[in-house]
Amino acid sequence: MDATPKPAVYLLRHGQTAWSESGKHTSTSDIPLTAAGEQQARRAGAVLARLRGTDAHPALVLTSPRKRALRTAELAGLLVDETTEALAEWNYGDYEGITTPEIRETVPGWTVWSHPTPGGETSEDITERAEKVLARVRGLLPGGDVVLVGHGHFSRVLTASWLGLPVNDGIHFGLDPAGITVLGEEHGNPQIRRLNVPPWEFD
Repeated sequence: MDATPKPAVYLLRHGQTAWSESGKHTSTSDIPLTAAGEQQARRAGAVLARLRGTDAHPALVLTSPRKRALRTAELAGLLVDETTEALAEWNYGDYEGITTPEIRETVPGWTVWSHPTPGGETSEDITERAEKVLARVRGLLPGGDVVLVGHGHFSRVLTASWLGLPVNDGIHFGLDPAGITVLGEEHGNPQIRRLNVPPWEFD
């Protein structure tokens, strides 16, 4: 992998947890990484270093306050500058800890992208939160890379928002545990430089 030529935004999803492995929606619940998730996080750190192509500290390393994200950042070798609820996962409300097939038993065809989440965040809520995060990120990018360590759905929301797409278009961007997505610009136009780079192991 070649080094990214210009400052970029790196989205790192936390490693595997028992709930992510089973498909349970996990927002506010503070579920720890599994042993496999910890190994993924370590490998993701090596991938991130290769992608960035520099040992320089990013302009900002921001992480969700959930321990699965904090532990991922730690194992990836990142020095966290700040934790913030702004990077927390989409709040699933009444659907916390429930899988999509279980939800669809009462709400056919449900997805977080297309249906309401009772007691949780709306598409409007999540859009506003993503736009605030990205406004801050864009202000920092001239000074270097920005690394955001967080969660699957919200990172996909950030990707859609970066491109100027509706938040529900996040359904089209996959992001596996400990996967990395790289957002940047070309001639002033937002682009995805890398999508869902897996936590490979390097020799």
